[in-house]
Amino acid sequence: MRPVALISLIAGLLTLSLAVFNALTVDLVTPSFQRAEVLAGVAAVGLMLMAVLWTQASPMAPSKQILEGNQRFELVDGLNDGLQKELAWGSHLLLTATPAAVILVYWNNQVLLRRGISGNGKFVPGEICRQARDRSELISLVNTSLFPGRIEFNPIIENLPAVMVYPLASNGWVILGGCSERCFSRSDELWLIGWSQRLRTELEERT
Repeated sequence: MRPVALISLIAGLLTLSLAVFNALTVDLVTPSFQRAEVLAGVAAVGLMLMAVLWTQASPMAPSKQILEGNQRFELVDGLNDGLQKELAWGSHLLLTATPAAVILVYWNNQVLLRRGISGNGKFVPGEICRQARDRSELISLVNTSLFPGRIEFNPIIENLPAVMVYPLASNGWVILGGCSERCFSRSDELWLIGWSQRLRTELEERT
């Protein structure tokens, strides 16, 4: 619970406790005392309700998971200098500007780039990648434990908590993996979309 919400809850409980204590110990109950007790009760309930609402409005961020992998930066052989620089620059940008832990670029039946905390399994696009391609739009899995199809990303690194997939026409994908659930924001999605569209143009012109 957030500190502000905790303070509000404690204040509400304390106010309610004092109101009950006063009601039990007073010798003579007057109309003014009754009004004061009602106001104290309303204030106590209001403070406790505020604590609950504050907690719901500002949930604690999910903790980062420890991913079982090694730091890698692998580029496929045979790329020209322009593509190498674009892939190096873009992957660095996404790994530093977003909560991504790993990035993989797949194009024309091969992995062009693997960078970040990663395993060494052979990645093969599955159903989720095909859906992104068919829809021509980004697919974001904010909590991969809810999606049985998440196993297609295990060759990148096992048990990624969050994944974003963006298609590069019908020939490839850019995949970002995050180290905690719900870690990617709308601005992170825009970063991925923007660079992927730029990369797609480079790939179509240079390959």
